[in-house]
Amino acid sequence: MANAAFEELVEDFEFLDDWEDRYRHVIEQGKAMKPLSEALRVPATKVDGCASQVWLHARFDDGKLHFDGASDAMIVSGLIALLRCLYNGLSAEEVLAVDARAEMGRLGLNDHLSAQRSNGLRAMIERIREMAAQAG
Repeated sequence: MANAAFEELVEDFEFLDDWEDRYRHVIEQGKAMKPLSEALRVPATKVDGCASQVWLHARFDDGKLHFDGASDAMIVSGLIALLRCLYNGLSAEEVLAVDARAEMGRLGLNDHLSAQRSNGLRAMIERIREMAAQAG
């Protein structure tokens, strides 16, 4: 159910042989994101349940999700970038239909994130799903 951008990301990850290379690629994805405006780093956009500071700002244009985010941790910024690839451009209904754990598992992440990072990733996914449910 992933969109084209995420499928491209999956292909990129398939060429990376070990977790260290994948980890670096996740960080690079985060560094490549446009910075989130300080004006959007407010309590309403802050994600609870993450060990680091995380903000997600979403909007629906023409019925399609577009979200941006930021974190004070490089790996978490990278996870935000991966989630953007997974969800951006989907309708609210499509967002709710995505099995994010399975999709992220295709990147080989499930076995390599710490418990804290896994909890934070779940919190970000839940926030995105809440935003889609409210919009749908």
